[in-house]
Order: sequence, then C-alpha cells, then structure tokens
Amino acid sequence: MKNSLILMALFAGFITACQTKSPEEKADSLAAAPDTTVGNGKSCYAYIKNKDTVSLSMTKVGHDVTGNLDYNYYEKDKNTGTLTGQIKGDTLIADYTFMSEGTTTIRQVAFLIKGNRLTEGYGDSEEKNGKFVFKNTSKLNFTEGTTLSAIDCK
Repeated sequence: MKNSLILMALFAGFITACQTKSPEEKADSLAAAPDTTVGNGKSCYAYIKNKDTVSLSMTKVGHDVTGNLDYNYYEKDKNTGTLTGQIKGDTLIADYTFMSEGTTTIRQVAFLIKGNRLTEGYGDSEEKNGKFVFKNTSKLNFTEGTTLSAIDCK
C-alpha cells in the first residue's frame, strides 16, 4: 500500500514537472499574448505632429467602449465625433459618427492596442446600411496607421 502511494506521488510530481514552463517559455508565452493595457474607466490618447492632431478620449466598461474622436489635419476639414465599439482581443473596433462639411457620416474605425499606444488600422471598406464598414477586419493594415500615445485626461 505504501509503495502504491509513493508511486502515485512520484507520478503526480513527474506530471506536474513536465507541465511547468521554464522562464524562457514563460517569457515567450507572455510576449505572444496581446498587450491590452486599456483598463476599465476613462483613458485618453493623442497624436501630435507638426500641425496635425488626432485625439481620442474613451471610457471602457468590460469590452465596451464609448468616447470622442477628433481628427484635425492641417489644411483639411476637421472631423469631430463620437465613438462606440468593443475591444476584441488586442483591437478596438468601433463606429465613428462625425460631422464633416455639414454631413453626418458613420464609418468603422480600428485601433491596434500595444501597451499605452493605439495604432489606427486601414483596409478596404464598403457602405452597408448607411455606414462605411471594413470588408474584412482580419485583413486590416496597422503598419502605416497613425499611432496615438496615452496622455493624461483633462
């Protein structure tokens, strides 16, 4: 009986040891995990370069996000509007409702979340039910998008 208990304890220890990750494996798995540091509550982000600015203030509750998004590119029409969407994994996908040249427009926007930065994504879009949406959110390009950095909310 004692031998059976000892063998079972050794077997359980062996199984546990086989499942324990080395520090390198732990670091690799953390590096592969999405870095979504946008916490619940209000957070603010901005991009400022030369005379161009983009600002985003948002409130996150669970996966749901609401807020304000403003684009002010030099010598172009300013777009000021509201944002309503969700964070899915490491990506914020939202409807952006804004006024430009006297017309209200709704278009889908996407931001990749990496630490305290949000990078806007671009992709093919189409009009559906009165708003512009991405044809395929899995094919969005975030490599050339505007990157907003976390700032203190006013």
